[in-house]
Amino acid sequence: MATQQTTAGGPTRDLACDELAAWGGLLRAHASLVRALDVEMQAEHGISLTQYEVLLLLARSDTGALRMNELADGALLSLSGLSRLVDRLVALGLVERAQCPTDRRGAFAVITPAGRKRFASARITHLDGVRRRFIDVLPPETVAVLATAWETLEAAEAPQAD
Repeated sequence: MATQQTTAGGPTRDLACDELAAWGGLLRAHASLVRALDVEMQAEHGISLTQYEVLLLLARSDTGALRMNELADGALLSLSGLSRLVDRLVALGLVERAQCPTDRRGAFAVITPAGRKRFASARITHLDGVRRRFIDVLPPETVAVLATAWETLEAAEAPQAD
């Protein structure tokens, strides 16, 4: 049974058992899946799962380039965290930095041919891992419910237009 506590912001309710199980399960499942997928990516392709995601975003862009702030938003990273990650990808020869021709303060990350090749190879590993560890483990109707739940949560967090 949920209890109510008072905080500086007003009353708050504890999570019920099923609510706590849902929330804790999401956190544990996410951490476990990300860890396993990252280990596979590192072992087979020498890049982290987050580096793979940045390559994915660049590969999917029309020009193979994205402004650093757009890339940080897409990868859910801070601009400084993305900058360090891009530095590592540059050192691996998978990404290049380019100045914005219309804004000298702006910078782009650009996927290189070697980056496209590594991404194409890593994509197979990633999709296989996601399928084996997530999609194939759950009944199709559960996958559909989860997809709807994530969309609902994302919409609730989206900034509201005035």
